[in-house]
Amino acid sequence: MRLPVHRTALRRRVPTHVITRPRHTALFHATAYRPEQRPQDPRLEDVEELLGDQFALLRPAYEVPKNPIILAHGLLGFDEWHIAGQNLPGIHYWRGITESLAEKGVEVITATVPPSGSIEKRAEMLAQSIERKAKGKAVNIIAGLDSRYMVSRLQPPNVRVLSLTTIATPHRGSAFADYLFRQIGPMNLPHLYKTLAYFGLETGAFEQLTMKYMAESFNPRTPDVDGIAYYSYGATLRPRITSVFRKSHSVMQEAEGPNDGLVSVKSAKWGTYKGTLDDVSHLDLINWTNKLRWWIWELTGHRKQYVLRVVSCWNRLRADERCSFNAIAFYLAIADMLAKEGL
Repeated sequence: MRLPVHRTALRRRVPTHVITRPRHTALFHATAYRPEQRPQDPRLEDVEELLGDQFALLRPAYEVPKNPIILAHGLLGFDEWHIAGQNLPGIHYWRGITESLAEKGVEVITATVPPSGSIEKRAEMLAQSIERKAKGKAVNIIAGLDSRYMVSRLQPPNVRVLSLTTIATPHRGSAFADYLFRQIGPMNLPHLYKTLAYFGLETGAFEQLTMKYMAESFNPRTPDVDGIAYYSYGATLRPRITSVFRKSHSVMQEAEGPNDGLVSVKSAKWGTYKGTLDDVSHLDLINWTNKLRWWIWELTGHRKQYVLRVVSCWNRLRADERCSFNAIAFYLAIADMLAKEGL
């Protein structure tokens, strides 16, 4: 049986309902993870609130929060990255996510912060960006450590924050950061920092990712603020042989337990913990995996691959098999959660 496909699906960058089948709409929902049908990895037995396929495909409807959502990129983030020069399509950091949120009626504001500046510097730039773009509106922030510092230490008078949601943020540092500093050695750090500075990269953030810094410096002097709702998500990964996270995941698994290749579940928990995304890498969380596919498909003129991918995912879910994580569905679900909280 051939599934009907919307005519706009092949030309829209962020299709929301690529496939329709009115009688069985529920089949396109991401089904809940059912341990009795899919044996759980024994390494994840102690992981709380393990999320499975809830974010594999888009739901037909999402509630819209009353206030804008601020998206601020993490370490080494950017606005737009041109891999092959200005004449070819670039990769936007939030590509697909901002468009999908806006299409559902969510007011989205993207904030720009230095890619590798210190937490303090990034927090100052974040405050300025929100003040300039939100224009006095109360906001819900999806960001990281710089946003925690901003609301706790800077407390900008013209920025009113209702909630802060962090996703795989190293609130307690990262064992892999500790490992890298041990491997580099204190004698080689000045030369490395000088090289990075030559390429225009600041280095203030790197040492702030260590477990010692977070435990002894940042967290003690950055308390939560009453009246702000704190939410967090973590992620686990089972890296394939070719995964770029294979080494980092191994280091962190031994030191901290389940992790997404850069941040452990233990370190990601802050405030109200909403759950652990299963078998999702740190790059998956910001839609990078899909962005790279889209960039290649767009460059080669094979956009229809998206439709084929969604059909394949739909068929796997029908067969009660695992399906790839969809970052767009995840961020829409966060917006839905904020709306249900009255934010």
